[in-house]
Amino acid sequence: MPLPAKAFQRWLHGIAPDASTADVCRVSGIKRTTLAQQLVRGKVAETTVVSISRAYGVNPVSALAGFEAYSQLAVPAPPTRCELVSQISTPDLLRAVLSRSAVDPAGKSAERPPLSLAPHATSVKNWVEAIDDGELRHRVSAATGVAPQNYSAQLTANRLSPELAIATSLAAGVGPAGGLVATGLITEAEAGWPPDARQAALDGLPDGELTTLAGDRLQALGKTLKRQEHDQEQTNKIWENLG
Repeated sequence: MPLPAKAFQRWLHGIAPDASTADVCRVSGIKRTTLAQQLVRGKVAETTVVSISRAYGVNPVSALAGFEAYSQLAVPAPPTRCELVSQISTPDLLRAVLSRSAVDPAGKSAERPPLSLAPHATSVKNWVEAIDDGELRHRVSAATGVAPQNYSAQLTANRLSPELAIATSLAAGVGPAGGLVATGLITEAEAGWPPDARQAALDGLPDGELTTLAGDRLQALGKTLKRQEHDQEQTNKIWENLG
């Protein structure tokens, strides 16, 4: 949900009282035309607040929490283990499976590479699936008015609006910042996640659970690739028919 321009201007004056619009745009990397258009419309994007917050050394989560629509962020909550694991990419999961089986004669595991940064290619969909009790999408739809098929379409595209991410967290009973990490709006550190939280969650997975999870991810990836191949074939046929 875009933020009210008046509330944004009050917030901006609080963190940069002497800065001009040009100054703010220069240090944050936001185009002046973009900010001007948002202010004229009376709706400022969450990404704008995040970029300006970072430029002025303000935690984006704290900044967003100052707006009514994101007041839930004022009460931090640690991520659950399933949320942390959902933010580990499929290649990292596969490497973890292989590394556990690669033990040298001295009984030491193979060297472990660092995890890739969140978010990843399926981070949003994985996050929702990790916290879904089977009725989550219906609760989100009832709370927001967004049709389930439209919600699912966003997940398929690996995206979720900040408003829906917060609504999903609330409906699932987890911390409010997890969805914003999954969508890439904020970083793990900005959300207050410990630096090695994802790695610790991965290390805590039993071999069987890790292997099953990696298999599920591969199966989902296979379905996605088949769908893309089918779509490409249909596109090629259309072009052929057009001559």
